[in-house]
Amino acid sequence: QVQVVESGGGLVQAGGSLRLSCVASGNIFRISVMGWHRQAPGKQRELVASIIDGGRINYANSVKGRFTISRDNAKNTLYLQMNSLKPEDTADYYCNVGATVATSMGPFYSSWGQGTQVTVSS
Repeated sequence: QVQVVESGGGLVQAGGSLRLSCVASGNIFRISVMGWHRQAPGKQRELVASIIDGGRINYANSVKGRFTISRDNAKNTLYLQMNSLKPEDTADYYCNVGATVATSMGPFYSSWGQGTQVTVSS
């Protein structure tokens, strides 16, 4: 019901920057939450940053001051500006969208994208 597509990953040197994008599409009535998660090899997926309906923003402590999450409501698009990247930021980054579909009484779906790879070299 909700499709999620990420883009913007790549290879960057330590100290560099990348900007990730996530577009949600489908029969969306209202998006309640959008967030970025990441999973490094051999580790569990962790929350990086999220925006909850109403504008509340949360960041993982490890990215505070370096990453900025933003959202374009008109385009159902989520961004993650990543600055001062470190090798430990290397991971697959996934976008998660929590949305009500069709009508205000429609079902709620939590949907994931396929992920985009970020590699930070030292």
